[in-house]
Amino acid sequence: MAGFAEVKKSFWGTGLYGKQDPLTDEAVLEAERELGVRLPGSLVELLRVRNGGEVADRWNAFPTEVPNSWSEDHVPLDDLMGIGRAEGGASVLDSARLVREWRLPRQLVLLSGDGHWWIALDYRACGEGDEPSVTWFDTETVSEVPLARDFRSFVESLTAAESFAV
Repeated sequence: MAGFAEVKKSFWGTGLYGKQDPLTDEAVLEAERELGVRLPGSLVELLRVRNGGEVADRWNAFPTEVPNSWSEDHVPLDDLMGIGRAEGGASVLDSARLVREWRLPRQLVLLSGDGHWWIALDYRACGEGDEPSVTWFDTETVSEVPLARDFRSFVESLTAAESFAV
């Protein structure tokens, strides 16, 4: 398991799809007001390096102990949504609309996904001031898999998808 600082240094891939404008303090505050939550500090820290986009191959999968619709032993993280309204870029600010569209539980902030599945900050069991857990949601099988107790733990457990058997 890698430390957060190690992952942060090499987290972002080279592709620019989904990248938002550089993150500002004002954008974070506005996003938290709009979403009605406090975003994890480790997420904001990662988005200050680069505000969304492609994840490097070294960190593009999260191991799971239970099978899911994606694979027997992991879920993908090809990209991470940033905070903003750049045209053509996915944003955590789209969460409310996407949650309604895909009939997901409320109290989620979506981080990555394609509609058939999502990785989200899960605020359902989160007390005020506590950090949300990270959960995998499968819209086709209407199932969910808890991934990590918080975003930092999620990031520290990421690994390369190529390390899993096909």
